[in-house]
Amino acid sequence: MNPAAPIRDTHNIGFVSTRFQGTDGVSLESNKWAQVLEDAGHSTFWFAGRLDRDPKKSHFDPHAFFQHDDIRAINEQIYGCTSRASNTTDRIFSLSGHLRASLYDFVKKFDVDILCVQNALCIPMNVPLGLALTNFIAETGIPTIAHHHDFYWERDRFAVNAIGDFLGMAFPPVLPSIQHVTINSFAQEDLCHRRGVSSILVPNVLDFDNPPPEQADEYVRSFREDCGLEPDDIVFLQPTRIVPRKGIEHAIYLLAELNNPKCKLVISHESGDEGEEYSLALQDIAKERGVDLRIISDRIDEVRGTREDGHKLYTLGDAYSQADFITYPSLYEGFGNALVEAIYFKKPALVNRYSIYVMDIEPKGFEFISMDGYLTSEVVEQVKKVISDDQFRKEMVEKNYELGRRFFSYTVLRRKLQALVSNATGTA
Repeated sequence: MNPAAPIRDTHNIGFVSTRFQGTDGVSLESNKWAQVLEDAGHSTFWFAGRLDRDPKKSHFDPHAFFQHDDIRAINEQIYGCTSRASNTTDRIFSLSGHLRASLYDFVKKFDVDILCVQNALCIPMNVPLGLALTNFIAETGIPTIAHHHDFYWERDRFAVNAIGDFLGMAFPPVLPSIQHVTINSFAQEDLCHRRGVSSILVPNVLDFDNPPPEQADEYVRSFREDCGLEPDDIVFLQPTRIVPRKGIEHAIYLLAELNNPKCKLVISHESGDEGEEYSLALQDIAKERGVDLRIISDRIDEVRGTREDGHKLYTLGDAYSQADFITYPSLYEGFGNALVEAIYFKKPALVNRYSIYVMDIEPKGFEFISMDGYLTSEVVEQVKKVISDDQFRKEMVEKNYELGRRFFSYTVLRRKLQALVSNATGTA
């Protein structure tokens, strides 16, 4: 294999991850990257263990998925302990060899010039895949863009482990053909300090040059009724999964302080694979505080459609369009997709000043209702003003939209990707 991509204007770019399916952040951002690259004339192809992409452009390997039974069995043996059994090492190497061969097949089948690895070389949810990628890139010298959404050192769950050797080798690897991409300034600095390599900062983006429609279409007009809401309810949307780091209890406390029976808290997603304990705790808190809490995950899907029982399904965008206010009291975020979505859909928002927001978003001049870890009476009064003063709210969201267009648009992404591809191929 030629380690350098052919000298031409367009290229075959192979996206690699554990999963390209659903509405998780990695899948969504990968879609945006692919769209921008395809608009520039490039062709994109997909390698993963869960896929909802075009089968004609995809290479499916079930062992690439982080929840495959074999991968989960390995994870049970390497986290929460400081040594591993020899048969665990053997199993890791065996699966890594299989996945490396699968990567060779993928690159050959689609004549891939450039790899674009999405999160598989920074967070060790599938160690064999990370090792396979590292060895494949080292052997071939293929130009690689490694897009890092989360690093293992940012997550407590990986702090105690028996794979320090593998983490140093592959999460992420330091190889001459890899360009590293981080999504926030803290990650950029950490990567430099820990690995001694530079990275290009590419924020998460939305298509601000194509705004959402001003008026809801006929389909979405039944959203409130289908969710048991009244037309004049004031809908506070929590557009996230139900996991503790989202700080959703603060949204409940906010509505309790507002003490307005027309204010309803709507959560768009379910708990996912992190258990139901937090969800049940939130429901108990809401009941104790007299807050009307609705979890509508059974109504939200990637595309509009109909459930088996005949009820309509709505997109997350539909939910944003019918919301009056966005709650985003997260304790920690890698970037803050939901906040950028609130800007895009021109909705006011409450934000807890998590570190990445303070570093990368707040200094750009966006106007949100912000809290520092806890609610104050001033915050509550600001929320009351936003939901009651139409002109104040309109000026706030319009200003935010223009700033979003400037800093978090596809135009920004297009510039960044053009530079990355040029660096990889040596073309202008």
